[in-house]
Amino acid sequence: MADPTATATTATSAAGPAAPDTAAGPKTMDAGKWANKRIYLRLVIYTVGCHAFAGFIILLFQLGSRNK
Repeated sequence: MADPTATATTATSAAGPAAPDTAAGPKTMDAGKWANKRIYLRLVIYTVGCHAFAGFIILLFQLGSRNK
């Protein structure tokens, strides 16, 4: 098994040559898919989920304040 910490500067994979690094850091591949794109998708999902949970908590406070 190859060392995952080693950078592939001269080696090419089956998908083609290694992609250049970005300003945010090196591009990584995970099971043949670009991990950087999946991070943004996960960020959107977590953001929507947190806002939905916060909205539910606010709804509970609004409904609870009606019973006073």
